[in-house]
Amino acid sequence: MNTLYLRKSTADQRFDSQELQLREYCERRGWKDFQTFSDTAGGAKTDRAGLEKLMAAVRAGKVSRLIVYKLDRMGRSLTHLALILDELQRHGVALIATSQGIDTGNENPAGRLQLNVLMAVAQFEREIIRDRVNSGIAAARKRGVRFGRPRKHQWTEADLKALQAEGLGVRAISRQLKMPVSSVSIMLKAARVTVNSGKSEAAGRPSEASALQPLGPAADMQPATL
Repeated sequence: MNTLYLRKSTADQRFDSQELQLREYCERRGWKDFQTFSDTAGGAKTDRAGLEKLMAAVRAGKVSRLIVYKLDRMGRSLTHLALILDELQRHGVALIATSQGIDTGNENPAGRLQLNVLMAVAQFEREIIRDRVNSGIAAARKRGVRFGRPRKHQWTEADLKALQAEGLGVRAISRQLKMPVSSVSIMLKAARVTVNSGKSEAAGRPSEASALQPLGPAADMQPATL
């Protein structure tokens, strides 16, 4: 079904001029049956009940053409408009902006070109925003800002080993440091593995003194003279 979308910024404004022009456009095109969605919200406002209902109708296959007065009546930004255009394209819905000569319908030869130009400009803006975000993250990391989930505790394996050396058990350490018993057990086990592996490596390497010592009585024997 042909669908009109109207938006005004304040309650003091009226829909009359937008609706009148859209209805006249539909009459000139011979479109008699249409439904209307409207919102009273500023251009940057994200909460639009009328637009949400409209997009739900698009997803349900109940919209064939979407007719607006200007593109800025639809999207709150170029990126938001690109998302709407992409969804309209995937559902086979033509977008018509009557005051700007934009018609992405299949019957309009320039419709595909107009749609590609709009999507390319929106993609360019998204790339600029992505570059700005990445630059901000890199600068924050250089300042020492840490990203991701914060650590649940600041205790190290050395702290736990010191308490264990004092005779405290796993549960006592857990209560004192206010850590889960499982976390204490895992950290102590990791510390023991590290110590044991270090001892094994040291035991497997011969010392320099032992390497220089003779192997036995045979080492003192001289070669026989023929």
